[in-house]
Amino acid sequence: MFNRAGVYYSEDTVTRKQHSLRTKNEAEALTLLHSKNEAFRQPVLNLQIARTYLTAIDPEVAKRTWQTAMDELTKTKMGNTHHRHVTAMKDKAFDLIRNLPILETQSAHFLKALELGGVSTNVYLRRIHNFALDMNWLPWSVLPKRQWPKVKFKEKRAITLEEHQRIIAAEVNPERKTLYQLCWHLGASQGDIASLKGEDVDWTGNTVGFTRKKSGVPVLVHLGPEALNLFKDLT
Repeated sequence: MFNRAGVYYSEDTVTRKQHSLRTKNEAEALTLLHSKNEAFRQPVLNLQIARTYLTAIDPEVAKRTWQTAMDELTKTKMGNTHHRHVTAMKDKAFDLIRNLPILETQSAHFLKALELGGVSTNVYLRRIHNFALDMNWLPWSVLPKRQWPKVKFKEKRAITLEEHQRIIAAEVNPERKTLYQLCWHLGASQGDIASLKGEDVDWTGNTVGFTRKKSGVPVLVHLGPEALNLFKDLT
C-alpha cells in the first residue's frame, strides 16, 4: 500500500497493477487492503483444506487427473454404450483438461473446453464431472448446474425420397446399394440391416422380423414387392 497525492493505493505483488482504494484515511485504507488480501487467500485456503482432508481419505486424490475419470467412467459401461464412451473420450476439446489434476481444475478450464467442443463435449463433460463428484474426487462442482451451457441438439429428421434416390443413384457398390435400399424400405439402421439373417424373413407371410440394436425393440415389417425382390436377390 502507498500514498499518492493524499490518496491510498494498493499494488498487486504478482501483476504489479495498482488500484486506488478511494480513501485518504490510512485506517480505512488498511481495512480495505486487509479485505482484498482475505478475498484472495480464502479460496486458496479452502482448496488447501479440502485437499488435506481428501488426501487423508484417498492418497491418490491430489494426483488423479480427468483422464483417470474418463477411463473409470468408461469402464462402467457395456456394449454399444461402452463403444460410444470410448469414442467420446477422444474428443480433442478434452485435451485441455485430460492431464489436469481434478483438484486443480477451475471453471475457466471447463468453459474453454466447452467453447472449443460441440454438443457431444457438453454432454460427456457433464457425465465425467458428475462421475468425479459421485466418487468424491471433487470437493465441490467445477461449474454450478445453472452455468453449464444449454445442450442444443441439431434437428433430427429422416431423409426424403429425393435424397434417398440421389444416394442410390450415386452408389456404385451393389452390396452397399442394396443395404441402403433395405434401410429405406424397412426404416431400419444400417446396423439392423447388416445383422439380418435368412431365417429372419418369412417368405410365406412376406414379413421380416428383427430387434432394433439401439432400443432393443422387436420389429415385424410386411415386405412390399420391391423389398421382397431385394431379399430374394440376396439369397
